[in-house]
Amino acid sequence: MNATSAATASGATFVWLGMVLAISFLEAPLKFRAPGVTIPIGLGIGRMVFRALNAVEAVLAVVVIVAVAVGSAPAHVIALTAAVVLLLLVQLVLVRPRLNRRSDRVLAGEEGPRSRGHLVYVALEIAKVAVLVALGVGLSAV
Repeated sequence: MNATSAATASGATFVWLGMVLAISFLEAPLKFRAPGVTIPIGLGIGRMVFRALNAVEAVLAVVVIVAVAVGSAPAHVIALTAAVVLLLLVQLVLVRPRLNRRSDRVLAGEEGPRSRGHLVYVALEIAKVAVLVALGVGLSAV
């Protein structure tokens, strides 16, 4: 893999990793512990923050895909790139719409059992972090 493509993909990967760690594992749980933040307010903030995060993730995914494609990456880098993009797509296409519908109901005042969708999202985030670490390390070693 050429040095420019590897550096570009590696940089984008580690920025992506940092954003996921900061937002999903720091901001998201802490906002509900802040004084005066109710569930509806926290959900409203969370929806905005995750919408922005997902948009940036999509851009970073495209940067990584292009850099990996242009740079003639080895098979393991291509596989890790495909894996992280697949995880992101599952979150965006399958999980987020369900979470949005659930938060719409909560914001409308409905009460019900806690959503398991958040646990699925967190599991996917953990998997995405692991793949991003492996991808970033793999790109750094190329």
